[in-house]
Amino acid sequence: MFENRQKFFGVLLAAFSIFIWGVTFVCTKYLLRYFSSLEILFYRFVAAYAGLWILHPKYEKIEFKDNILFALAGLSGVVLYQLFENIAIHFTNASNVSVIVSICPLFTAVASQFFLKEKHISFWFITGFIISIIGVTLVCLNGDTALKFNPKGDLLALSSGICWGFYSVIVSILNRRKYNLVCMTRRIFFYAVIMMIPLSLIGMNFTHADGDFLKSLSFNINLSFNAARFSNIMNVINMLFLGVVASGICFTMWNKACNILGTVNVNCGIYLIPVVTIVFAFFVLGEKITLLGFAGAVITIMGLFISEKKSSTLN
Repeated sequence: MFENRQKFFGVLLAAFSIFIWGVTFVCTKYLLRYFSSLEILFYRFVAAYAGLWILHPKYEKIEFKDNILFALAGLSGVVLYQLFENIAIHFTNASNVSVIVSICPLFTAVASQFFLKEKHISFWFITGFIISIIGVTLVCLNGDTALKFNPKGDLLALSSGICWGFYSVIVSILNRRKYNLVCMTRRIFFYAVIMMIPLSLIGMNFTHADGDFLKSLSFNINLSFNAARFSNIMNVINMLFLGVVASGICFTMWNKACNILGTVNVNCGIYLIPVVTIVFAFFVLGEKITLLGFAGAVITIMGLFISEKKSSTLN
């Protein structure tokens, strides 16, 4: 009975995180009107770190060598994952990014088998992977609609998913150390903030850069302009939501769910993110989705369901 309650609690934690993360694409799209992708990430990580200190104002001593794992987790699952995802939105719409990133469970399973020697590559896993790729292709190649093929943005979104796979493996290792989950997540964000400090001084303007990433970069140290943007209450609300709720609280919940249910099992819940995103993007951003695009999303979800089906492992 206790084990079932624990599993149900883990499912609730994962489900809440997935719902919130589905909404973040829409919030990010709104903030990109006023902030660069790099600025959003920096302020978001700072808010997450500060929020976790308020939630659990206690220091936990860790093994010195584990700082390498915390730094790698901050780099892969926080900085690079979010950076690639945010930049991708400049080149494609929120629904495209969400659907492609939903393939994260497949990368997590591969990384877990390779680094942790966990057996996840089964007949059903491979079948589900192929079906998911077909679904994602349908979504990306729906060129005459709002969901269209954008190579640069879609590749960045795919890179984001790969980074999340590595992050999930590192979290699995850290969970075995039995650290307090809030302290563990907070330390991950500490390294993320450190890594983002130099990048936070860089602005990106794709409007006059003809889509060239390097040309879009510029130093952004106009403090009065920065302060003026935070006078907009919606900017503050969206930034706090992304930082405290979607990053600090949800990452802690997600790490707890991984501890209860297993990393690969929990990551397969990511298939729900595009469903949440597409609904919110439709109502809030006015993005459209055609029957073909919807079918691609459904096929992607079906593939991820199938990949979780229990089967004998392929050696």
